[in-house]
Amino acid sequence: MTLATPLSETGHSMLERVQNLQGKICDAFFKFETEKSFFKDPWQRSETTGGGLSCVFEDGSIFEKAGVNISAITGNLTSETEKMMFQSLINQRFKNSMQLENATYFATGISVVCHPINPFVPTIHMNYRFFEIQSGNETLWWFGGGTDLTPYFLDLDLITQFHTQLKTTCDLFDLSYYPKFKDACDTYFYLPHRKEHRGIGGIFFDYLNTQSNQHYLDFASACGNCFLDTYLPFIETYQAQPYTQSQQEWQQYRRGRYVEFNLLHDRGTHFGLKTNGRIESIFMSLPKRVIWTYDENKLKKDHDDLLKLIKTPKQWA
Repeated sequence: MTLATPLSETGHSMLERVQNLQGKICDAFFKFETEKSFFKDPWQRSETTGGGLSCVFEDGSIFEKAGVNISAITGNLTSETEKMMFQSLINQRFKNSMQLENATYFATGISVVCHPINPFVPTIHMNYRFFEIQSGNETLWWFGGGTDLTPYFLDLDLITQFHTQLKTTCDLFDLSYYPKFKDACDTYFYLPHRKEHRGIGGIFFDYLNTQSNQHYLDFASACGNCFLDTYLPFIETYQAQPYTQSQQEWQQYRRGRYVEFNLLHDRGTHFGLKTNGRIESIFMSLPKRVIWTYDENKLKKDHDDLLKLIKTPKQWA
């Protein structure tokens, strides 16, 4: 595995932190899983542009599929498609006139998606990332990421605990962060063609760069480090919960919404495909088993509580 060399001290620090967090999460998951279900996949784009390390649990005791992946890549904006994409982003988000001819970029982050076997344990997504771009003597950087939960059955106490932990972490940095990033999460993880939200939310932010890079570095790190505190209680509570075939069918049907969002609306998926990204990493987030049922009403009965929540987001904390 060859990880790209960052362009700045902030990039070095973020890369070190995502590496440490990957190890921490995998160690925690090994309390439930064995090496038999674990696959470590170091990958490389080229000798000079970096790569990553994908750590995947598949068909284990808890996880049907769970990926804990990091990457660190660099490159030059050479194609007109890349230049146009980044120029549009810079103009819209930063009101910056940076010239992208011969610009160099570096990106690093961690991405975690867990699809458990037991339908009473929610699917979870977590991603925190740092991006920097240099053109001549000019540098532009930003942070992005978030955590969101997709339950199939509701445990209101644990969901409230999930949101409360995220709020507590956000409040350490700015009291405005949780309500702002919670609303952004509800807005982003939305399927307009279904008029549904993907799950019960969490936090989501992108293009953060108005405060110091150290502030956002510490903030993104703190959000990543609270991942296990927000998620392990669901596993510990429900790992031995019995379930029926109809309950598993409901889980797999709802996973279809997860797939629809990731393929149709997810920015990371679109970015990866447009920049010739690694397909295995891009589609890591997709569940292994999923169903689409034509007559959905047969499955929806007895699930009014969840269906109401994904139509109208709730204030949890």
